[in-house]
Amino acid sequence: MTRAPACLLSILLAAGAHAHAAAASVPGAIRVNQLGFLPQAHKVAVLPAGAAGEVEVIDAASGAVAWRGRAGPAAVWSESGETVMLADFSALTRPGDYRIRAAGAAASEPFAVRAGVYADLNRAALKAFYFNRSGMALDAAHAGVYARAAGHPDMRVLVHASAASKARPEGTVIASPKGWYDAGDYNKYIVNSGISTYTLLAAFEHFPDYFARQRSAIPESGNTLPDILDEALWNLEWMLTMQDPHDGGVYNKLTNQRFDGIVMPAQASSEARYVVQKGTAAALDFAATMAAASRVLKPYEQQRPGLSAKMLRAAEAAWEWARANPAVAFRNPPGVVTGEYGDATFEDEFAWAAAELYISSGKDSYYAAMKPAGVTASVPEWADVRGLAWISLAHHRNSLSAVADQSLIAARIDGLAAALTAKWRASAYGVAMQGTDFVWGSNAVALNQSMMLLQAYRLNGKRDYLDAAQAGLDYVLGRNATAYSFVTGFGARQVRHPHHRPSMADQVAAPVPGFLAGGPHAGQQDKGDCKAQYPSALPALSYIDDDCSYASNEVAINWNAPLVYVSAALDVLGGAAP
Repeated sequence: MTRAPACLLSILLAAGAHAHAAAASVPGAIRVNQLGFLPQAHKVAVLPAGAAGEVEVIDAASGAVAWRGRAGPAAVWSESGETVMLADFSALTRPGDYRIRAAGAAASEPFAVRAGVYADLNRAALKAFYFNRSGMALDAAHAGVYARAAGHPDMRVLVHASAASKARPEGTVIASPKGWYDAGDYNKYIVNSGISTYTLLAAFEHFPDYFARQRSAIPESGNTLPDILDEALWNLEWMLTMQDPHDGGVYNKLTNQRFDGIVMPAQASSEARYVVQKGTAAALDFAATMAAASRVLKPYEQQRPGLSAKMLRAAEAAWEWARANPAVAFRNPPGVVTGEYGDATFEDEFAWAAAELYISSGKDSYYAAMKPAGVTASVPEWADVRGLAWISLAHHRNSLSAVADQSLIAARIDGLAAALTAKWRASAYGVAMQGTDFVWGSNAVALNQSMMLLQAYRLNGKRDYLDAAQAGLDYVLGRNATAYSFVTGFGARQVRHPHHRPSMADQVAAPVPGFLAGGPHAGQQDKGDCKAQYPSALPALSYIDDDCSYASNEVAINWNAPLVYVSAALDVLGGAAP
């Protein structure tokens, strides 16, 4: 992400922020997914090399041995500098609560084996979006101790000079309410909203029965829409206000000129809020997301009359603006220092938008515009959305027109999954993560890897793909070099001090639950800004559980979205695995 300089400003504004102990590797500890596993899931723990080769899984209450086996050979994981062994206890399928022990090592944290083991995690990960809603008071009935007053109504937003046009000159006042706060800050960004909202829509589109049953205790729960769609709509309705109705272009972000301090939303700065510069990436991310939303919401015409058609029209208008303005890169204009999400290459956005418009409109011209033969597949991130195009094409492959190359679609998904699986097999930690993956928001990299692996498993049922996807969730829930569960509120050794303004300012000891921390980040851009220190320069250990650490411990909507997707997918697909 391109947020470091701006987030540094927010740290300097955080008067009296507390420093917390740096995260460190736990010497001699057995690492395992601290939440647990479905009975038929692939189950692996990481043991330090000094541990005995014989491993036991014991009942957490009685100490009775439920499974006994041997760990594999020791190997070095260069990302953390550790020599470790893997213990595969997949043969244990009996439901229960367990720990793992081996002579010469500290026992693992407790974990469960049971059906639906990720349901609470999934519900909380989705509800985190509710906790980050802009322009809405969170009442105690739905937010509990995290209730708060509304902030940033955004009913009087100014058109910034960089966004001015003849129809909307500088200083024009528009209304742009709703939406989610992007991350630990209080601004709203189209580029990051696109991938985040799409991922929630894809989760529902792929696993509708799972989400139809889910109740996340949001104000809309119990209405005639699934909660995940109610939540997505809070952001989609904001996104629609970010399109200029006069030309179809889309503003990059709605923002203060500077970051708010470490305060609650209602106490945030009263300085003006602006919509800032239109851009090609914003227009195409908007077009793709709206096209996807139009088809997902089409069955709910009675509940939301005309909305599906409105979204498709908006998507096509944004597409036409982008075709007329194919190389408008966004950079913060003078005086604006909030998150940039700058992107100067647009082939991936054009491909994604074309794929979604093709699927939702049925027009073959969009498939041709995608130029699919030249589009590879990659692990999705906000600046590279090629993989999202292939996800949607693969899911809808049976209803695509004759112009779609079915073998190419399958090959793109399977080829990426095979490459990720090869990394997973070769890893001493049993994960697909490698050194270059430890970027800003590395935990989302792990989960987006899993999301792509799950697409391949849905296509061809290769068990290795499901098992490698499981490893990504295991990683963020405790099977990692820091031994942290990176999701607030979950796990025995969980993140307690995320860089998230409401969690820092609300006077509640525990952070808002359900948020995925960014995770180890080799860049360490905040080194020197925290009293706490990184325990190591090695990528997999470059993490501090401290609210000052915007580079490793911030939260963000595009990191939580794949947590929603992967936890649901594994609950569904893992339960049916042979």
